[in-house]
Amino acid sequence: MGSVCFIVDAMVTGEMLPRHLKSIRESGVADHLLPILVTATQAQARLSAIEQRYHAHSLITPSRPLGARLNKAAFTSQAEWLIIALQKKPLPAELWCALYSQLNTYTLDALIIGLTRPSLSERILRRLLASALLLPPYIAVRRAWLERLGGFDPELDDNSAIDDFLQRLHACPTRLKTYNGNLLRLTKEPENPFLANAPVTAFTPRP
Repeated sequence: MGSVCFIVDAMVTGEMLPRHLKSIRESGVADHLLPILVTATQAQARLSAIEQRYHAHSLITPSRPLGARLNKAAFTSQAEWLIIALQKKPLPAELWCALYSQLNTYTLDALIIGLTRPSLSERILRRLLASALLLPPYIAVRRAWLERLGGFDPELDDNSAIDDFLQRLHACPTRLKTYNGNLLRLTKEPENPFLANAPVTAFTPRP
């Protein structure tokens, strides 16, 4: 596979951070071949303990929005592929085991990882809250493509930074697929692949 680096923000994942790191480390790839960068706004004893246990490296950026934290981690890593956690939900180690071979390609710019179709109640709730975007648990993006998109907006925090990036990802001719642990899935792109009532698989063709 191409070189890979995980970026996991401590505030995005919250109390589920250890489960994210445990899942990544149980994927069967040697630690030195699979670096993990944990971004945070302040150093904590708990974070140091987690860092040592799972052989991760923390990047502390006080008072910086999420977009700036993720950009710093992306700049620090020199991996070909960056796999970034976008929500609290961790994914099973088995999914990572199967995913890495899919990154050994030059026909993709990004992968939406682990996104499932929301239930009817979730779609109704999102409409009531005027929230159209569905955040996937993770996204894998090729470093060169992330740089071409200009990275994350360093002024935006929390879901706003993620929403903005996903919108730009789809506005550009990104070679994009979804992955849920089996085969890569490719479908005709809906008007907005992240609308709550749209299919969850997405593909943005390159002209």
